[in-house]
Amino acid sequence: MIGLVLAQILVLALFALLAVRLWYLQIPMSEHYRDLAVANHHQQLLIPATRGQILDSSGRSLVSNRAELVVSADYHELLGMEDGGEKVLGDLSKVLDVPLEELRQRMRLCGPEVSRPCWPGSPYQPVTLAEDVEPAVALKIMESAEDFPGISAQVQAVREYPQGEHGSQMLGYLQPVTQEELDAREDLRTQFTGIDQVGRDGVEAVYDAQLRGTAGKRVLGVNNHGEVMDVISETPPEPGKHLVTHIDLGVQKIAEEALAEGMANARPRYKADSGAAVVLDVRTGGVVAMASLPTYDPAIWRGGIDQETFDRMLSEDAGEPLLSRAVQGTYPPGSTFKVSSLAAAAENGYSLRSTYACPGSVSLAGQSYENYEGQGQGSLDLHRAIVISCNTVFYNFGYQMWKEDGGLHPEEEPKEAMANMARGFGFGSPTGIDLPYETGGRIPDRDWKRTFWQETRENNCYRGEHGYPEVAESDPSRANYLKLLAYEQCVEGFEWRANEAINFAIGQGDVLVSPLQLANAYAAIANGGTLYEPRIGKALVSADGSEVEEIEPVVRGRLPVGDETLRYIQKALTDVPKEGTARGAFANFPQDEVSIAGKTGSADVEGRQVSSWFASYAPADDPQFAIVVLVSQGGTGGMTSAPIARAIYDGIYGFDSSDDAGEGEEDEKGASSSRPLLPGGKPAEELPSIRPDGSIDVLDR
Repeated sequence: MIGLVLAQILVLALFALLAVRLWYLQIPMSEHYRDLAVANHHQQLLIPATRGQILDSSGRSLVSNRAELVVSADYHELLGMEDGGEKVLGDLSKVLDVPLEELRQRMRLCGPEVSRPCWPGSPYQPVTLAEDVEPAVALKIMESAEDFPGISAQVQAVREYPQGEHGSQMLGYLQPVTQEELDAREDLRTQFTGIDQVGRDGVEAVYDAQLRGTAGKRVLGVNNHGEVMDVISETPPEPGKHLVTHIDLGVQKIAEEALAEGMANARPRYKADSGAAVVLDVRTGGVVAMASLPTYDPAIWRGGIDQETFDRMLSEDAGEPLLSRAVQGTYPPGSTFKVSSLAAAAENGYSLRSTYACPGSVSLAGQSYENYEGQGQGSLDLHRAIVISCNTVFYNFGYQMWKEDGGLHPEEEPKEAMANMARGFGFGSPTGIDLPYETGGRIPDRDWKRTFWQETRENNCYRGEHGYPEVAESDPSRANYLKLLAYEQCVEGFEWRANEAINFAIGQGDVLVSPLQLANAYAAIANGGTLYEPRIGKALVSADGSEVEEIEPVVRGRLPVGDETLRYIQKALTDVPKEGTARGAFANFPQDEVSIAGKTGSADVEGRQVSSWFASYAPADDPQFAIVVLVSQGGTGGMTSAPIARAIYDGIYGFDSSDDAGEGEEDEKGASSSRPLLPGGKPAEELPSIRPDGSIDVLDR
């Protein structure tokens, strides 16, 4: 009897437990299991958005899209096969007519020890094995899906570069998103479709989010076999916005052509191994053109770059074409820097109305410093010192201001007038341009010198004691010199010496600037003192043209100089191309129509040939453009860089003063004219129109 009661109690307890469990599953956990049930019958897909185009200021395409068939592999599915996907890849190799070894290489994940080609993206996205596949081949793969597990063929939008190499470092390129990026960026995790790519350089990287658009979402109903039964809901993708730039394609091309021709003309006397040309709109900071040589075709990134090409892109012997000399290259600016030094002197007690001695050489702090080719010019004013580029006047400024600060051992806080003025001109820090990886250059002073000494002291002290045995094997005298120098730097390297301040005044020594920084400084001189943040982007426009977001100019600051000093510098620069060091380059140029203001520069670097600079703006009486040209190891500024700038001005304004000008209307000065690249001598102010159907109405210039 007792056993029966216990059995009944047990049964009741089990029923009670079952009831509680059913309540728990149906009430507290109902939402959870409902979601699981839906997941078993629904599948969510992200639909990639069409990436926006990159356009020049008139609406001409710099980067566009085209559709092509791409064959991809599921990395994990193939890796999980017994043979690691070897049979599938082997069969695919025959269908694609691509060597099996190449497919194997493309399946590898890129890493420090992995040679290219390899897969630079996330292992959780489809690995691209072949691009631009013939439709018949793609159809064969899709129809025989059971023979190619883990393999897919689909249409993808890929980037197209209709202008080839023009502006490549500035435009950038795309690469597959990496797993690290997916983990770090929330916007990619929520928008990434598995085949999207992200900007790796240039404006493709800076404006990646706007260009990429918003992925769509499709929810599919599937049965327990995974077969699609219906489309439950669908949100269409939102195409990326088009980026309209300040770039004028015509000016960009002529800047690159003039730079290449000028570098070729400098050889073989000079190496002329690299160069840059920057054209800015002085009124807004807009980048009208930015050339950098050597360059490359961004299309090489599509489909996986091979190791040889990748190594060449990073090789110094090949000129490191990935490097933008305009934004990332830094060089001593030479005499183009004298505008800053003159401003520092004028704002710190040196009269603009006085005359100063310009001997062929000066002896300062026990060392001799010479003018270019040792030429003396007697007594002259600062206007003339800029026009003929008298070094000795500026050497004296640097030395005297160094002494006024207390020399080697200042008792009070030094003014550092030269360095502070240079920073006021924008040197020593990034300009803020909408490009990644911009350099800040270098403006040395006492603080910088002490920091540099601390960073290098250990090595200098070691070398000061042990010397340079590797150099002594071939050049004992140089090894001895280097040992003494290292010992001196070990003991006294923290001191800001007279020779450093003297060389600073003419843009030599440890001073480094980028061509973009110099162009921005001269643009500020031209426009009355306003320093802008340079901008490539002008506006973002929706794919149907209905929304326009203009990218407004950003003022970074003002030159720390008075109006009188600024006018003085402007007037002096106006005479350089007419009667100074750039007069040869601008012979027969119609200065009465378009007056050029500028300054030549020739910069020395130990162990290298002299580098050539020309910094300028025009028209001098109503400035629109600032143009800076650099040719590394290219000779003097007047001989190499000024003629390049002249060719760019010729193109902008439609002048052609070459000996073989060809057809064109010849004026009374002998200069023929052609169609100007920028009619009216001004960049386009209006935006190109994008129609509702997505077509672009290119401005008639």
